[in-house]
Amino acid sequence: MRTITKRLLMLPITGLVFAILALGIMSADAIAADDSQDASKVVPVIDGGIGPCTADFTITDVDGKPLYDSKIKVHIAYRFMNAHKLDLEVGTNVDGKARFTGLPDKIKHGIFFYASQGELQGEAFDDPAQNCKAVFALALKKKE
Repeated sequence: MRTITKRLLMLPITGLVFAILALGIMSADAIAADDSQDASKVVPVIDGGIGPCTADFTITDVDGKPLYDSKIKVHIAYRFMNAHKLDLEVGTNVDGKARFTGLPDKIKHGIFFYASQGELQGEAFDDPAQNCKAVFALALKKKE
């Protein structure tokens, strides 16, 4: 008689445990879906690790539409006799945004950035000694 009573009492508890687990799994799926949507909005960042300066980019086509996965490259020669060299590349997110951090603040000739996507290209220049927190809005166009 006691085993039947225990089993009857355990049914609501077991059902409650399963309900809690099911809600947990559904909410975890919802959180994962939200994270995947936000991941495309995260601004890609690459750190050069050689200084305090930054360069923020917004890459568009000539019509002003953001370009996804445009490549922005930079070659930096620095220190005595430009003996140290650093090549960096970052791709843009769905909003056409990307960021370089850790760029040097003292450099002899400034920094050229080259952006491209397919046949489209563009370039930007920054002198970190004058502008350590550079912001660029760059419209890529076909090579002439």
